[in-house]
Amino acid sequence: MVSFVAMERIRRLLQAEYEYEKAQFRQESEAMGIDRKVKRGECWYPVCLGRSYYNSLNRFVIEVYRTGDSDIDHEFEYGRSVVFFARDGSNMLHYCPFTATVNYVEGDKMQVVLPDEKYAAQIGAIDLLGVQLSFDETTYRLMFDALSRVSNARTGRLADLRDIIHGNATPKFLAADIPLRLPWLNASQEQAVRDVLRAKDVMVVHGPPGTGKTTTLVEAISEVLRREVQVLVCAQSNTAVDWISEQLTDRGIPVLRIGNPTRVNDRMLSATYERRFEAHPDYPQLWSIRRTIRQLYSTPRKGRADGFHQKIARLRERADELEIRIRQSLFDSSRVIACTLAGSAQQVLSGQHFHTLFIDEAAQALEAACWIALQKADRVILAGDHCQLPPTIKSMEALRGGLGITMLERICKKHPNCVRMLHTQYRMNEELMRFSSEWFYNGELQAAPEVRHRNILDDLDSPLVWIDTCDDRNLRDAENEPAVEAFVGNGYGRINKAEANLTVEALCQYADRIGIERLLDDRIDIGVISPYRAQVQYLRRLIAHTDRLKPLRRWISVNTVDAFQGQERDIIVVSLVRANEHGDIGFLRDLRRMNVAMTRARSKLIIIGNSETLGRHRFYHLLFERCRKMVVE
Repeated sequence: MVSFVAMERIRRLLQAEYEYEKAQFRQESEAMGIDRKVKRGECWYPVCLGRSYYNSLNRFVIEVYRTGDSDIDHEFEYGRSVVFFARDGSNMLHYCPFTATVNYVEGDKMQVVLPDEKYAAQIGAIDLLGVQLSFDETTYRLMFDALSRVSNARTGRLADLRDIIHGNATPKFLAADIPLRLPWLNASQEQAVRDVLRAKDVMVVHGPPGTGKTTTLVEAISEVLRREVQVLVCAQSNTAVDWISEQLTDRGIPVLRIGNPTRVNDRMLSATYERRFEAHPDYPQLWSIRRTIRQLYSTPRKGRADGFHQKIARLRERADELEIRIRQSLFDSSRVIACTLAGSAQQVLSGQHFHTLFIDEAAQALEAACWIALQKADRVILAGDHCQLPPTIKSMEALRGGLGITMLERICKKHPNCVRMLHTQYRMNEELMRFSSEWFYNGELQAAPEVRHRNILDDLDSPLVWIDTCDDRNLRDAENEPAVEAFVGNGYGRINKAEANLTVEALCQYADRIGIERLLDDRIDIGVISPYRAQVQYLRRLIAHTDRLKPLRRWISVNTVDAFQGQERDIIVVSLVRANEHGDIGFLRDLRRMNVAMTRARSKLIIIGNSETLGRHRFYHLLFERCRKMVVE
């Protein structure tokens, strides 16, 4: 009974999030100007059209090219719903009466699936054409459907897993330890792999920053494949799916990637279902049959010969036989099927079942999304870190109700015996690691010997520095005014231009101290991070126009905290933006975001922030004091 109540609660909270997000999307679409949508990465305008054709999966697609500002990051990716619009002379937007789906994105080129061939002519006749993201009903529908199936399950593995995660059932393990030696892994990594093999129901590989979570997960998948024919590997985002798929491909494991890779390269593209489908020996015959069917339908009704419908039926039957044969061949030759959680519901995976499901970056996935994929498996291995970025929840009602509690986090709290934490990190200087370890991981992290004293300059260079914007000696902007935050729009965030200037100046000074030649010779890379998109875009413009940094621009990345998850750089500079007399720090109160920002650095972390505003929160106060103490020492 407990598990049924829990599933109903998740469904209710998801409904609140759905209604809130849909209403917010409609409101913003009506009120927000097109230029703002472009800057937020939700719209391409203007665009021009390229080829239109039927792809290998018999979907009618059209190529769309962005001709506007190509420096702006965008949110378009495989599977997202989009809508085309026309902009008239009075700047009014007129939306086309259909929704399309992104099939492929690379740079400023996008391939979009149209619901019908006739719409190509309609959008082709528009002079001032644009395309923007549409509200994603599909993923919500899949999550609601998954929750219903889980809630209604009376017997079978779905019911068992539900009662383990939400009820009183106890997860089981094989009694005997697995006699496995993997000397290239450390002790906690090796133990995690052994326990993955022992788990009968659920298992969590908890990987704090830099502890080799992906390495451990790849090894676990490899060992499971010695005992099973095939596994399903999922993640919340296409980027995360691509990353684990690349690592598995490097190990020589045949991967079938369902969906469009975000990390576009020849190796990943050749692993996609669509590319492998059209490379199959039977595909030319299938393509020929489909072309014949389209030609027959294009024949005027009066010109159609007797037996037209019978001929169409025979051709379709033959096409279906070939498609099924090709699909089966692709699945039979693959050991890993990789896709997003929502992508696991695609038609090509209909009828497929797996003994083991791996979910990477599970701490960023809504529980309802995990259940979409779990319907296809007997057991689940989750990997991630619930002390880093959580799922994005927009409704405060849903957030307060607990919608952001992930399946991974729930298992960690309910079944700690199913959790294996990785303890040795290979990324950070020990001083950089220590504060995060103490605050988030009970001081259990250890720096590997090879990185413990990692630095760029000499031992006198403090790896952790906080530059305080409250200190008049540090900062005055061009108008001789102190650095304060400014609000630049709902959902777009805040900006602190004076702090941004100081951020760039601090980077220039540290680059001068190291030496430009050494930075280039040693390929020392730099990350500039801010929690707010407005600050990120302003920093990008500043860096692009700073002559002192011109030789280093290819080695400098500027982005939000969310975009930096999973990445690392030798030097990280963080602009925290918030500076006000009320001590309001907004979503910086979610300390998991700061944990991500701090743990991207290998050797040097420079924090730029207002100690008076941020220091009212205990975490930032202690961090500021730690930085001051290190400088004094």
